Amino acid sequence: MPRSDKVAVALATGLGIGYAPIAPGTFGSLPALAIAWALDRAAGGFGVAAGAALFALVGTWAADRAAAHLGASDPGPVVVDEIAGQLVTLMFVPIAPRVLIAAFLLFRALDVIKPWPANRLEALPGGSGIMADDLMAGLYANLLVQGLVAWRPAWLGLS
Repeated sequence: MPRSDKVAVALATGLGIGYAPIAPGTFGSLPALAIAWALDRAAGGFGVAAGAALFALVGTWAADRAAAHLGASDPGPVVVDEIAGQLVTLMFVPIAPRVLIAAFLLFRALDVIKPWPANRLEALPGGSGIMADDLMAGLYANLLVQGLVAWRPAWLGLS
């Protein structure tokens, strides 16, 4: 395997997290919580947004290469899309323990349910389709978290 494909597979699988024997997408979303926390501490919401953009761009390339290497259109071990989608969920929200839990649960639910147009976006070819549905689920989850922060901050331990 060419070195660039090895790098792509490593990135696409979240440095191997995607090989978890059960729920690789759920396990793949977890690193994004720590990444968002670090980016928020370093540069606030704009740092988290920049991280989401970087994971989306690099992840699209990596997912495309990994899918070709693994011989599937959306292989289970590819979790970079979950990392990017979870980061989108966490853009411009307070990074606090209950917010992280709510954001994680909402993103995972919406990633599984795939409400329109997320269910249509996964039909895009290659890495774009792998990434796009998770980015849309992340956007939906972000809007819900933003609503919770505004409507019930006490539920999230923010008051």
